[in-house]
Amino acid sequence: MSKVVIAGDASGTGTFTISAPNGNTDRTLVLPDEAGTIITTAGVPSSAMPAGSVLQVVNHRNSTLNSTTSTSYVATNSTATITPTSATSKILIINNAPLYMNSDNGHVYVTIYRNSTNLNPGNNELQLFSTGTSGTGRWTNGSMSFLDSPATTSAVTYTVYFRSGGGGTAYYDANGGMALITLMEIAA
Repeated sequence: MSKVVIAGDASGTGTFTISAPNGNTDRTLVLPDEAGTIITTAGVPSSAMPAGSVLQVVNHRNSTLNSTTSTSYVATNSTATITPTSATSKILIINNAPLYMNSDNGHVYVTIYRNSTNLNPGNNELQLFSTGTSGTGRWTNGSMSFLDSPATTSAVTYTVYFRSGGGGTAYYDANGGMALITLMEIAA
């Protein structure tokens, strides 16, 4: 015969009571045959969530048109901060924004920084090629995502950066108020 043992915590001072509900039906509560934490109406702790679960979501809608003629990356106003609940968590970054290049055959490059680190250097950058007729430029809805492993439980800030590929002015969130950055903490 299996035994049920209720063990108190020697350093605790509170009293825990197990009480039956007000009911007229006999019920049997079968305990699981594995170690773990019992889920209650207080919610599931993030430490008990299975891998792949979304633990929290943070987003920010940009409210300012950003433009540059610089061929070096400059920060946009699309930025958001998240504090991971576990150092093993992944952060999924999703960015959407209207992009515009005001000259023929110009380029707009977009990337994401974690604090001061470029997460998409080199050929991984989102790139808009402007191939409109002379002087008309080119519009597009730029969308990119990145799965990061910050390995920390401290606050982490993700910011969208952009630059001109030369030959004109690059615009990020060209309509103003349409850019959105979303951060999702994913349990590993």
